[in-house]
This record gives sequence, C-alpha cells and structure tokens, in this order.
Amino acid sequence: MGWGFGPTRTDAHSQPDCVAKGRPFHLFRLLLQYHEPELCSFLDTKKITPDFYAINWLGSLFSSSCLPEVSQALWDVYLQQTDPFLIFFLMLIILVNAKDGIFIHEGESKEEIISKLKHSPEFLDVEDLEDLFSLAQYYNSKTPLSLRKENHNLFGSSLVALKEEDMDLSQALCLPVSVPEILQANQLQPEGVRFFVVDCRPAEQYNAGHLSTAFHLDSDLMLHNPSEFALSVKSLLEAQKQSLESGSVASGEHLCFMGSGREEEDMYMNMVLAHFLQKNKEFVSIAKGGFMALQQHLADINVEGPDNVYVHWIVSTSGSHSSLSSADDSTDGKGVKSLVNKMTFALKSKSVNVKEKVISFIENTSTPVDRNTALVHSIISSVSLCFYLMLFLFPSLFSDEIDGSSISDDDRKEIVNIQTWINKPDAKHHIPCNEVKETGHMFPSHLLITATHMYCLREIAARKGFAYIQSRQALNSVVKITSVCVCSRYLIPNAGDATKVIKQQIMNVLDAMESS
Repeated sequence: MGWGFGPTRTDAHSQPDCVAKGRPFHLFRLLLQYHEPELCSFLDTKKITPDFYAINWLGSLFSSSCLPEVSQALWDVYLQQTDPFLIFFLMLIILVNAKDGIFIHEGESKEEIISKLKHSPEFLDVEDLEDLFSLAQYYNSKTPLSLRKENHNLFGSSLVALKEEDMDLSQALCLPVSVPEILQANQLQPEGVRFFVVDCRPAEQYNAGHLSTAFHLDSDLMLHNPSEFALSVKSLLEAQKQSLESGSVASGEHLCFMGSGREEEDMYMNMVLAHFLQKNKEFVSIAKGGFMALQQHLADINVEGPDNVYVHWIVSTSGSHSSLSSADDSTDGKGVKSLVNKMTFALKSKSVNVKEKVISFIENTSTPVDRNTALVHSIISSVSLCFYLMLFLFPSLFSDEIDGSSISDDDRKEIVNIQTWINKPDAKHHIPCNEVKETGHMFPSHLLITATHMYCLREIAARKGFAYIQSRQALNSVVKITSVCVCSRYLIPNAGDATKVIKQQIMNVLDAMESS
C-alpha cells in the first residue's frame, strides 16, 4: 500500500510518529510555511499546530471527516497514485481552501478555529475531488524534492541513516533543501522548482569563492547597518525579478539562503531568514549544510575533472574558477573574525551615546503589527536599540569581568516548574516564545519578567511542564556592560505587545538610574 498512516495498516506497520507533535505534523508545518507563510504565521501566533486539526485527517485519510461516498471516491484516486507524500498536499489544499474563512473569523478563540479546521473536509463533494487532486499535484510540482528525499523514512525503514538533527523537524526554521537539488534544478530543469540562491556569508568569504549564480546578501548588515541591509534586500528582489524575466540560469522563483555551514557563523543568516519569514515571503528555504556542503558535494563528484558540467560553478569575485581547496581558505585565518569578536567590535562602537539614542527611539517608535511572529532583532531597526535589547535580554557581551547576577553555565541546568514560576507573586510579565539557536533550530521557551530580573526558560521536551533556566539577568545590570556570552535570539508571537513590555522595562530601569 502506498500510504503509511491509514487505518488498514497493521500494528506492526503503523506509524509511531502519527501522534500529537509527531514528525509528520512538523513536516506539514514546513510545507505550509513554504507555500502559505501568512496562514502559517497566523496559526503559529494562535499556537495551533497541525496535530490539533489534522491528526484524524492523516490517520484516516479523511474518512473520519468526509461523507462515505466522498471517502470511497477519494481513496480510489489516492491509492492509484502510489505516492505516500500526496496526503500532505491534499491536507495543504484543504487548509488553503479554508484560509479566507479563518481570516474572516481571526478574532475567534483558539478552540473555535481548531474546530473549524477539523471539520473543513466535511464540505467536500465527489465533484470536488478532481480539482482537489489537480491542485495537490500543482503544489507538489512547486515543492523542492528534498522534502520527499529527506523524509522517506516516515513511511518505513530507510536505506539512508539519518542524523538526530535531521530527524527533529520541530526545530527547523524553514524547509531545508539539499545542495545536489539546488545544482540540478537550475542546471537541468527548465520547468519546476528553480532556486534563486542567496549567499549570506560575510563579504570576504563570498569573495574568496561562491556559487557562480548566487546573489550576495551580507547578513552582518542586518545588525551593523540596517539601512544598507534594507537597500540590499531591495536589490535582491529586483535582481530576482530581472533574472526571471530574462530566463537566466541564475533565475528562480524560489529563494534559497546559503550560509557557511558553520553554526557559529550562520547566526546572522538565521536572523535574515526570520526577517523574510516575518514578511510572509513564500518559497523560502535554506541550503542544507551551506557552502561547506556545496564544496564537499562538488569534490565528491570530481568537479575539477575536465568533462564535469559543474566545473565553473564556484568562482571568485574576479569571475575566475576557484578551486575547491582554496575557496574556503579565508575562513581558517584572519579573514574571518569569530562571531563574538565581530559582535563585540560592532556593538562597542555604539556604546558611547546609546542611552540617549535608546530613549529617543523608544519615545518615537510606533508599535509594530503584532499578527506576524517576529524576531526581536528584526523588530528593532535601530542598531543602538538592538545593542540595548541584547544587554537586556541576555548577559552582556563586552567585558572580561563577570557580573555576579548573571547565571553560570552549570546553573543553567536548573530545572523549574513553568506554571509555578509564572504564578510567582513578583512575576509581572510572561512571554511565550521560541528560542532560535545558531543552527536555526527552535525550542519552545518562555521569557519571564519580574520586578528585578529577566528569566529565559526553555521547555524540556521529555518533562512536560518543566523547563531549564537558560539565563537569569538582573534588570539593573542592563546598563552595566559586563560579562561575555554568545547571544541567543527569540521568535515572539504578538510581537507588538512583547515589544511594549520590553520598552517599558527599559524605561523603568533608565528612570530609576536617573533618580538614584
């Protein structure tokens, strides 16, 4: 049988992942985000994950929701296709069809929206099935093949052993695409998915060697020079438009972001990705493994050979062919500073007048739209306020002196009951969020603000209702430039409300220090 989730499977062959928060639902969320980012963002804001409404769709192939004659006709067509992934695209079309109705009633409660979504397949008639399958095939043709190739083990054993990080789709920032697919799509396919590759590495790495068709967007600019970053994004979108009109080999409707492949260096690229996702840009993906994976793949297929079609795909800024060994040399010496050093240098240079700039920015900034999930760093366009928020949310980045109020690495493993902490008498604000690590992986988390401290709690997957204390920061240390740490980032639903809370806390601290 082609599909692996339905009710006719025996217990021995049933899918253990077809449960609440199982891998199929995380995969479906990535598919929804890829094609319908606005709808995905809205459901994320409401904390409605696919398992809330689609677990019976997936488990029964819609028979739990459709009339018997519709279910029978649907199954007849579905089983003839012998495509186990087709059910994801049918689910996608059902959701797309319900989108307008959901947005019209966006003020309804989470439970009411879930109920509407659950029952949406009930409106299908037998006459609708031809269009349903036709649209599913269309969306399928607009989806990277990596979604299938990387997730075949959902339907049984796989010949390819997957790493643990590849299995955990719940932490993926967006859909990952393999390097071989990126090369083959633009080289061999006139139709179907074609990628406009955006190289987000620092300029010195890009100059040393890059994919010849890639557009360069220096992700460091997002923090260091927001106005120049905005112009670069505008140029990127214009270049993509022109390449599509001209039919260039570099053209592609699908944006694929490429980093270095090193976690610590790709932190800024993940911020850029979050920026595009917040803007509800469709067809956004990330090159799995980054430039390192590209180099390794080209080395594996002997790209340096005289007859290889990919021989000119890595070039330097001069346009000359760059060897696989030399293209990455700059990353080993002085060419690339460590991430912490780069952030320290950039942010230190803004520290002299930061207080006045922060006050001015806070007093003159309007509240952002809160429908979209937003990255704190993306919300704030001022470099000075970015600097200040980093000091507020996390231990500071600048001195060799350790602030006693900041938590140590060992203490970060302290485990607490989330609800107990939220209900503490001195807890003033609770902000549910997702922590975004340098890898782009996300972890359900909570920001808890008391009268004196800011706590960052990360949920423990294996212990429901409990969390690790990731950081503990005294509010009066916001203006004290002290300890050094690696900066984390958080995706925050209802960003407008969260930002107002943060701004008010900063103002309270500044006012208290002024009067002391």
